[in-house]
Amino acid sequence: MSADPWPEPEQLDTDVAVVGSGGAGLMCVLHAMTARPGLDVTVVSKGAVGRSGCTRMVQGGYNAVLDPDDSIELHFRDTIRGGKFLNDQDLAWTLVNDAPRVINELETRVGCFFDRRADGRIHQKAFAGQAFDRTVHRGDLTGIEIMGRLRDQMFRLGPRELEDVRALDLVRDSRGALAGVTALNVRTGTPVVIRARVVVVATGGSATMYRVAAPAREKTGDGVAMCWRAGLPMRDMEMLQFHPTGLLAGASRMTGAVLEEGLRGAGAHLYNADGERYMARYDPERRERSTRDVVARAGYLEIMAGRGTAEGGVYIDISHLGADEVEQRFPGMVARTRQIGQDLAAGPVLVSPTAHFHMGGVVIDRDCRTEVDGLLVAGEDAGGTHGANRLGGNGVAESTVFGARAGDTAAVLASERAYRTPAAAEVRASLVRAYAPLERELGPWPFDLTARLKEVMWRSVGVVRDEGALRKAVDELGELAEDVGRVAVPGPREVNFAWQEALDLVNQVTVARAMASAALWRTETRGAHARTDFPDSWDRPRYLVQRAGGGGLGDGLAGSIEAREHDVALTRLTQADLDAEERR
Repeated sequence: MSADPWPEPEQLDTDVAVVGSGGAGLMCVLHAMTARPGLDVTVVSKGAVGRSGCTRMVQGGYNAVLDPDDSIELHFRDTIRGGKFLNDQDLAWTLVNDAPRVINELETRVGCFFDRRADGRIHQKAFAGQAFDRTVHRGDLTGIEIMGRLRDQMFRLGPRELEDVRALDLVRDSRGALAGVTALNVRTGTPVVIRARVVVVATGGSATMYRVAAPAREKTGDGVAMCWRAGLPMRDMEMLQFHPTGLLAGASRMTGAVLEEGLRGAGAHLYNADGERYMARYDPERRERSTRDVVARAGYLEIMAGRGTAEGGVYIDISHLGADEVEQRFPGMVARTRQIGQDLAAGPVLVSPTAHFHMGGVVIDRDCRTEVDGLLVAGEDAGGTHGANRLGGNGVAESTVFGARAGDTAAVLASERAYRTPAAAEVRASLVRAYAPLERELGPWPFDLTARLKEVMWRSVGVVRDEGALRKAVDELGELAEDVGRVAVPGPREVNFAWQEALDLVNQVTVARAMASAALWRTETRGAHARTDFPDSWDRPRYLVQRAGGGGLGDGLAGSIEAREHDVALTRLTQADLDAEERR
């Protein structure tokens, strides 16, 4: 028996370890096991495979060029314009080119049923920031349709599924090569060491670090934090998207839940507490159909100017379409509002900007490769595709497009890479950090620190930012990191939610520190990053690449943050296009 305070780790060998079971993770499994039948694939899921995470929460839909009057070039231009030219244009071009093929695959191979027009073609609805109605959907419950059918495919393919198992850290062998991942069985409290030829990280984002937030509770930046501790470079970390219309429902967990963009595409209006349709002040041409960054910022500014409601919100109203029409087109959202005592079909509903999606993440290429051989990253854990702002409908497209590419790449890499043995020191450092809260008798309570984190991020690294607030946030997050490093929770190991909260906090604060420092560096307003002290945009878009300058597996919160500035490569839309956009 080991003298360490954890049980003997379970040992597992697999060709491909997929960390995360949302749209990116399951598309990766589908493609890897189809490309190489017999490949040993293991899904490591913090919750239930295919039934947790955020892809199944997608209401709106999936952007893809299907209509002959639409074009790949137009979708690309919308994506780059929406991202304020900060996008990695190769990644964005890959997204828009692959999306039609993946939609066809979801229908004909996975078995998804999308809404149809009277002539039998797929129905595509309007979403904000797009010059063509290209959003494929299944009513307003598109994510449930996609994930339900992908879940069915897992029964056919039969990957190994580790449910309620959270990944802890990427680990290397004695020569520094990627060897696998450490994990923790949440039910039993037992560590797991997974030796893998290839690791795919696809855990989702970290917006739950904000007081009003839309994502599933388990999205706590785990994948990005794992990659950060492993020394990988990150880009666009300051770019956190706030969806304009999250429900306000007091202390209920429904607070922050999104009312999807299709409402505004269908003609919903936004009003302040004075009954004024305020978007005419911020985007007179597009109004409610402006991009998410503009509409979210407008709502926030209305609230801050004293024109919000007593609850700190504004109103969305689509009832002018008629109750029958609203109930038919948006049944999921009508039901959601009625659960909290409001009624979308009958009148205005109280909403607020809500933290929604992280555009920043790990630097990847178009095949999801990172600078670490054998490590792939897909979905919201990766940065660059969306630039400074993501268009509604491009999120689930990104997850499935790059999840599929990760699977294809993983199948090839698994045939090329041999197994490595994780270095004992790396495994031990990871487990010491993970089990430390259980070993301490005295220390801060993790739920109190989570509340502090949410307030710091909402107040100082939120919808609108300035130097003073950001500097304060950097200091407060540094203090919070020290407190997180002293957290103590009582046993047992089994199903210990306080312990899981402590582990979530390590990852959230790790990501938060990178976000706040990047936001302080970007002295301009661009997309989701709005600086009141620097309201204009730079002439040429630049992005910041960051990585950890110290710390490591033993202390994921320690160390400095190194940063380097790069000009965006305007490979398809040029400086002249950018200049024209700025004059627009």
